[in-house]
Order: sequence, then C-alpha cells, then structure tokens
Amino acid sequence: MKKKLGLLYGGKSAEHDVSLSTARAVTQALNFDKFDVFPIFITRDGEWRKGDQLTAPVESIEQLQLGKGTQDSIPNDVSSFLLNKDEKEFDVIFPLLHGTNGEDGTVQGLLEVLNLPYVGNGVLASSAGMDKVVMKQLFEHAGLKQVPYVYFIRKEWNKNQDALIAKMEEELTWPMFVKPANLGSSVGISKASNREELIKAIDLASKYDRKIIVETGIVAREVEMGVLGNDSPKVSVPGEIKPVTDFYDYDSKYNDNNTGLIIPAPVTTDVVERMKDMAIRAFKVLDCSGLVRADFFVTAEDDIVINEVNTMPGFTPVSMYPILWQNTGVTYSDLIEQLIDLAIERHEEKQQLQYQ
Repeated sequence: MKKKLGLLYGGKSAEHDVSLSTARAVTQALNFDKFDVFPIFITRDGEWRKGDQLTAPVESIEQLQLGKGTQDSIPNDVSSFLLNKDEKEFDVIFPLLHGTNGEDGTVQGLLEVLNLPYVGNGVLASSAGMDKVVMKQLFEHAGLKQVPYVYFIRKEWNKNQDALIAKMEEELTWPMFVKPANLGSSVGISKASNREELIKAIDLASKYDRKIIVETGIVAREVEMGVLGNDSPKVSVPGEIKPVTDFYDYDSKYNDNNTGLIIPAPVTTDVVERMKDMAIRAFKVLDCSGLVRADFFVTAEDDIVINEVNTMPGFTPVSMYPILWQNTGVTYSDLIEQLIDLAIERHEEKQQLQYQ
C-alpha cells in the first residue's frame, strides 16, 4: 500500500525561499511508487493551499508556488483542510519549513493536536532548538562546552545600549558574532570587529527577532555531524566546512557553490568519538526525534565546542545534512524514507499513552 504523504512547505518566515528549495529537492528524491505525494503550500501571508497529487519530481520552484484556485485554499480552517473526511487522511506530514512559524514548534503543535504523524522533531525540541538562548542554556545543563555569549531583548538594547556594550566588551572578546535568537540559515547574522560594527550588527539582527545573542568569535574549524533516529539515534561521519567568506553565511549555504566541504573531515578518531558523544547528548537533552544537524568548532588543539543544533536542516542539493548521510552510506531517497518511518514509529508509540 502506498502511503499518502503531505509535503508542507513555504511559510511566514524569512526562510520561505529556503523551504521552497528544500521541497523541490525532496520531490526529486522521493520514490513515487511508494508514496502518493500532495504539496501543501503556505504563502508568505500564511494562507494554506493544497495542490493536486504530484506524480513526478518537481523541476522548478515556480511549480511549488501554488496560486489561488488550487484544489484547496483554506486559510482559517486548517483542521478540516488536513483532515478531509471525504478522502483518506494523510499517513504522514513532512514539514519542510525553516525558521519561524514552522521550525519553531508552532506547526508541530498543530499536527500534535490533529493527531497526525509528522517527520522531524516535536514541539519541545523544535522550539528549544529554534531559540539559540534556550538551546545554549540546556546545553550548559548537559555539560556541553560552548563559546561565551551574552543575550538581551530589543527593548533592553534600545534603553541601555551603552551598558550592554560595556557588558559584552567585559565578558566577550573581539571579534563577536551577532545573531537573531530565533532564526536559522544564517539570516541576520553578522561578524563585528569593533563597536561601530557591533551596533550595526545588532540593529540588523533586531529586525528579525526581539531577542539577540552575541557570541565570542573563535579561531577554529567548522565541523558538522548528522544525527538520525528516535530513542536510539545514530551519527553520520563528520564534515568540515570551508567557506570562502568570513563565515558560513546564507549565500555560502544556498547560493555559493564555491564553499568547500571536506567529508569525512580530517580529524582524529578521538575527536570524532567526542563529537559523536556530544551530538547524541545534545540530541537527547532537547528530546529530539527524527533528525538533527549538530555543528561544532574544533580548535588547532583539538578542543571541541558545540555551536548549535539545527532541528530542520536544509535538504537542498548543497545542504550538509543529506550529503553527510550519503557519505555514511545512506542515499538521499533512503534517508527520506527512514525519516518517514521514524515519524510513524514515534506516532504509534504515542498512541499507546493513556489519557484517562
């Protein structure tokens, strides 16, 4: 029996375009002999649109941008939209949403309430993984080594700019990296080497989120690992990123084919084992499920610092997560099928819970 799969993509997010690229790539890897695939597009304005069943891979992003007049377009009644009693309910939803209103636990909460199986992390892991400050606080609880950081909200910055700058200069060292706390794909991230650049970077980050995090820059190699599973996760080979820019920014991730990826990363067996241990500890402390990409810094002295985890890493052709698993022996298609199986496994386990 073919499974009915809903691909959920787009969304009200600064990473809307990234989501479209991910959705196209996933359609190109799906086995259409195993799945009945339905596109579910969320516009930039938050309107949900379900298109006709896909029978072949999508070749262009424009095909995914479903216009008005598609099969369904129901902005205010998503429950009936997803639970159409006139036809078979979805066997599983694959959220290919990045950033706010998708990767942050909001859509996951909706799918939980509707009791629909879905790929990837649950509400807690998604929301905690999205908020870099909460994530770092949980990592600290788990004893995972991190770079020093300072965080604050936009109103504090507007009221106490001089005091916050003094705090950052006291607790951190130059250069500093400024980030919106609740965004991914390096959107809104800047490197600052002095006060003037710091102020400009914070003003930019505050356009994307009310909470800002500023971290000490570190001279180190950027190494990433993929984590796959539910209660017994497994870890991929490590991959090193060699960006041509100062850091692995948005263009490096999605537009620049010159960014170097070294897989497996040239690190010692001891470093690999320590990163694996840290990746699994990070996965478990956030109560993750399905997939996570764990990002590390490795110094010249082989000291390891965890930077962050991404609970919905991209699936574009140049994305690190699927490439890591390809180099670990799991093809793109097999990876997607494993994620779908893990989603159904987790959902079936939840159905065993008693509620009275």
